[in-house]
Amino acid sequence: MRSQKSSAPEQLGLDWQRDGLLAGVDEAGRGPLAGPVVAAAVILDDMQPIKGLNDSKVLSEKKREQLYDEIRAKALCFCIAEATVEEIDRINILQATMLAMRRAVEGLRLTPAQVKVDGNRLPVLRIPSEAIVKGDALVPAISAASILAKVHRDRLCLQMHQAHPHYGFDNHKGYGTPEHLEALRLHGASAWHRTSFAPVRQCLEGVVATTAIITGGTRPTTIVTSVTTATAEFE
Repeated sequence: MRSQKSSAPEQLGLDWQRDGLLAGVDEAGRGPLAGPVVAAAVILDDMQPIKGLNDSKVLSEKKREQLYDEIRAKALCFCIAEATVEEIDRINILQATMLAMRRAVEGLRLTPAQVKVDGNRLPVLRIPSEAIVKGDALVPAISAASILAKVHRDRLCLQMHQAHPHYGFDNHKGYGTPEHLEALRLHGASAWHRTSFAPVRQCLEGVVATTAIITGGTRPTTIVTSVTTATAEFE
């Protein structure tokens, strides 16, 4: 275990000697009407401070993309995981979010001594964990996780847009904007839409019976998980 500790204020969430490794966890995509929910878990390296970490929602897209690459390059390890649209519709969005978070933590190359999760609910883990409201603005590792999850999901939305450009996924990222709801009324639901969400169901009820659910493209049934290894040796 390393004995040197960075004094950078951005990285004070990790104390190697007292607490061991700390993993931050956050999600992206609970509210949208379409697409998977994404979670990320990150263990930062206090020997490689990252400046500018913050809640992904208050950062510009350009800054998020920049930090996304820096986090991937400097973190000791990270994991990005998803819960699919089918899982969201089957077990509900809250449970699917907890599932994605658990997959992210379990996918880490290193086992943390503790986990800090943004929000007021915790996934079932075998590791001591703590829920922190607004943790994405308070704990650097959670901030990093929020950025990874957000950028990953935004990129998925661009892929969704390429498959179904008439919904405008590239603009609203699946959220229930007036334009998105109108597209649902006109075109019905795609394979990416969460039919368990009331706005989707309500829009579908207004579609004439002869309008079938679009089958062009299929929902992913596998979990996309990305893990990086540290560039420095862990002792």
